[in-house]
Amino acid sequence: MKYDFTSIMDRRGKDAIAVDLPGNAPAGGFAPGGPKEGFDLIPMWVADMNFPTAPSIIEEVKTRLEHPAFGYFNPSDAYFDAIINWHKERKGVEGLTKEDIGYENGVLGGLVSALNAFASHGDPILVHSPTYIGFTNSIEGAGYKIVHSLLKQDEEGVWRMDYEDMDAKIKANKIHVAVFCNPHNPTGRVWEPEEIEKAMEVYKANDCIVISDEIWSDLILEGYHHTPTQSVSVDAKNRTIALYAPSKTFNLAGLIGSYHVIYNSYLRDRVVASSSKCHYNSMNVLSMHALVGAYRKEGAEWVDELRQVLSGNVDYAYDYIKEHFEGVNLSKPQGTYMLFLDCEEWCKKHGKTVDELLKAGWDVGVAWQDGRPFHGEYGIRMNLALPLSRVQEAFRRLDEYVF
Repeated sequence: MKYDFTSIMDRRGKDAIAVDLPGNAPAGGFAPGGPKEGFDLIPMWVADMNFPTAPSIIEEVKTRLEHPAFGYFNPSDAYFDAIINWHKERKGVEGLTKEDIGYENGVLGGLVSALNAFASHGDPILVHSPTYIGFTNSIEGAGYKIVHSLLKQDEEGVWRMDYEDMDAKIKANKIHVAVFCNPHNPTGRVWEPEEIEKAMEVYKANDCIVISDEIWSDLILEGYHHTPTQSVSVDAKNRTIALYAPSKTFNLAGLIGSYHVIYNSYLRDRVVASSSKCHYNSMNVLSMHALVGAYRKEGAEWVDELRQVLSGNVDYAYDYIKEHFEGVNLSKPQGTYMLFLDCEEWCKKHGKTVDELLKAGWDVGVAWQDGRPFHGEYGIRMNLALPLSRVQEAFRRLDEYVF
């Protein structure tokens, strides 16, 4: 490979909660503590990557840093052109214009701005479950009520939407705003075009505005393809507020910076009015240059190699669990770099609680994440965006000391 996905990067003391927070302070309810003596920490909880970002990003940001002034600015044409070209080349999107694109201080910030534009506090919002914890905290924290429509696993373990349940929940609760996750977090499901079409027909029939989180859309594993929600029909294009960011794809969460794609001028005007009222929804100049560097040809090459690495990590972890951890069930992800384990059968067989299981992993340095806040009663969530050698070491420890 041209790029380095094998070196173990030391992130200690470099502004990374994934390695600095455990053992030093309560980690927001996620970490029961640091590892016991003799075990180093393998960060598999926070959803950022343990790989260096793409060199083209570093080069672009370094070039900008050579000029010593950082005053007020407007987004450059290069910024908008980078997004337009990226969506055309990577997602097959035609006709995206500068006017359709708007800055957001994070996908969750954009989510709240859109909710505030089209719902009143206390209103119910439809969300699929299992549910990304960021959705739960943001939606409820902003004063809205979540109504869950449960995803169901078919006979092959693939997560599927229940369209009848979605329709019934929307009607019973008089819902007019829905949050859609494409691809889905935390299950890693990459929706097929026909599935998105059916979901959008439910939303259309019930006059729902759709807020589509597509932050994971560039991290699709080998053999699968991302379909933008707005691409499945003319109506979907005009009722959907799509939220994107380079942060998950390129490990840029600490720089902050996301963007929306909204084709319908009415929706766009309302969202922009909502997001601008706090006067804090403003782009960082280095984030702008980071995106430009990310969305270059070199950045695309880097992502393609990353997807190969993540696909290999997922294959290894899935096969290892199936072979060694009887009673741990999971659906193989099709996108993202997260696993979502169901440990109910194992816990009941061994008389253990999820808390005990989580602590046993953390004790030996496997820093995995409690899946219960994502609505998995016996769930554990694992980040596989590490060098394969670290993934292998983590599963060796789980096999020897935990399961």
